[in-house]
Amino acid sequence: MKKLTPKGLRWLKGFHLLAASCWIGGAFSLITLYFLKSGVAGGGELYGINRSIHHVDMNIVVLPGAIGSLLTGLGYSLFSNWGFFRHRWLTVKWIATVSAIIFGTFWLGPWETAMMEISGKLGIAALHDPTYLDSQFLNLAFGSLQVSVLALLLFISIFKPWKAKPAAFAVQQGDAS
Repeated sequence: MKKLTPKGLRWLKGFHLLAASCWIGGAFSLITLYFLKSGVAGGGELYGINRSIHHVDMNIVVLPGAIGSLLTGLGYSLFSNWGFFRHRWLTVKWIATVSAIIFGTFWLGPWETAMMEISGKLGIAALHDPTYLDSQFLNLAFGSLQVSVLALLLFISIFKPWKAKPAAFAVQQGDAS
């Protein structure tokens, strides 16, 4: 497959960093927005916070950042010499990135949507609803864990730990230079 030029790789890196920044920063912002709920006085305010969390996650920052990170990472693997599995740290990043997207899609997102819908229907009484409280706890706990994993991936990208896989593996994969 044709490789990108050094200038093309710099553009790709810029878009990858922008997408990762959106994903990590947006996810951190979602966690921060949860702490606004401690002083809510009415149902409209609670719903507004939950709606804002949902909007930032699904429409503006987090989801586009996650998809952008995945696509630009795919571009790096396909159009540079990095490949998919040449280095253990890349393999870890791929597994963690895909896992984070799957977990966000099938667990974090639905919990967040449930909180928004329940607070829209029940107002301030949502703060006493077991489904709302469970969703809020799970989203906050696992959302915080996800932000931590994403931050760890950032540092893995910077430090590139773990040595390259043995040359025999690279030859079997057709990656030998």
